[in-house]
Amino acid sequence: MTVTSYPRISEALTHAGTIRPSLTSTKNKTVNAMAGLSVFLVEDNQKIRDHLIPALADLGSASVIAIAQSEREAIAWLAHHKGKWDLAVVDLFLEEGNGLGVVDWCRGREPHQRVAVLTNYATQAMRKACLEAGADAFFDKSTELEAFFEFCLDRA
Repeated sequence: MTVTSYPRISEALTHAGTIRPSLTSTKNKTVNAMAGLSVFLVEDNQKIRDHLIPALADLGSASVIAIAQSEREAIAWLAHHKGKWDLAVVDLFLEEGNGLGVVDWCRGREPHQRVAVLTNYATQAMRKACLEAGADAFFDKSTELEAFFEFCLDRA
C-alpha cells in the first residue's frame, strides 16, 4: 500500500468547545505503509515530519495515520478516534499549546495504546513531568532516536 499524503487536522470539535470540523491533507513524500503500528504524530515542524514519517515506515512496523500541529488539533483528533491508534508520538513545543496537555489528555486511552514524547527539550524535569502526566516513554530528538525507533519496533 502506498501513502501519498497524511491527514492533518485543521480544526475539529474539542472538549473545550465547538469549532469547524475538517481534515486537510499535507503533501509528503510517498512512503510504503506497512500494516502494524498506527501512529498519530503531534509535531509542528515540517522538516522533522518529512524525515520522521518515512523513517517510521522504513522500519516496516509503523504508518502515520494522522498529524496534528497544535494541542487543540491533537486533542480534537484523539477525541474522535478513540481506540483507533496504537502509538501517539508527541512533541512538547507546538505551534499552539503544548504536548504535555496532549499527553495528559491521553490518560484515558485503551490498554494497547502507548504515548511517546519525542522532543528537543529533554531536561530531567520535563522527562519526569511527561512520565507523571502519563507518557509511556520519553526521547530526546538529538540523542535518543535509535532508542525511539527500538521502542516503536517493540510495539509493532
